Amino acid sequence: MMISHNTPTQMAVGKYLVSPLAKPQGEGRYAASVSIRSGKGSATHDRVMRFSGLFDSAAQALQYATEHALGWIKERSVPACARTV
Repeated sequence: MMISHNTPTQMAVGKYLVSPLAKPQGEGRYAASVSIRSGKGSATHDRVMRFSGLFDSAAQALQYATEHALGWIKERSVPACARTV
């Protein structure tokens, strides 16, 4: 998979489209964010997460954002009766 901080690397995960993004913050550091999209047309829902930490490379920022998106998706795919409180 090619990683670029200029365009998001998109990945389909079940019904979700995950688009992590690394944004340059100056001095060689990057901020991470991710869009998690589901649905189609007027029923599209887009959740955006922005993370507070800075990373030394775009690849690290993209990896962090992707891992958090996959965790969010996994948490929602577990049946409600199987979740622990």
